[in-house]
Amino acid sequence: MSEKERYLFTASMDVDPEKEDLFNEVYDTEHVPLLSKVPGVISVQRLVSQPFQVAMGGELKDVDPSSEPRYTATYEIESPDVLTTPEWSDAVEQGRWPTEVRPHTRNRRHILYRIMQSDD
Repeated sequence: MSEKERYLFTASMDVDPEKEDLFNEVYDTEHVPLLSKVPGVISVQRLVSQPFQVAMGGELKDVDPSSEPRYTATYEIESPDVLTTPEWSDAVEQGRWPTEVRPHTRNRRHILYRIMQSDD
C-alpha cells in the first residue's frame, strides 16, 4: 500500500431537460465551490458524456453513452472518510442544490474508486 492513498468519488446523474440550465449554473457557482472547500477534497471536475468512435479490434466502433448518466462530477479526495464528515454533509445541503436542483435529477450513481499506484 502506498504511503499517501488517494480516492476518486464520482457523482453521476441526469437532469430534467427544462432544469438543465439551472442545474449547470448551481453546480458551477454553488455546489462545486462549496464542496471544494471541504477538508480532504483535493480537486473537483465536471464532465458531460459525448458519443464517440474508438478503434478496437481492427475496426471503428460507435459508442453511444445515452444509457449512462449524462453528467458526472469527480472529486479527488484524501480518504473515503471525507464523504462522511460534518463539513461534507453541510456542503451538500447548502444553496439551491437540495431544494431547486436535486429534486429534478434522476439516474443518480455514486461510486468511490481508490486511485491505483504503480506499486499496487
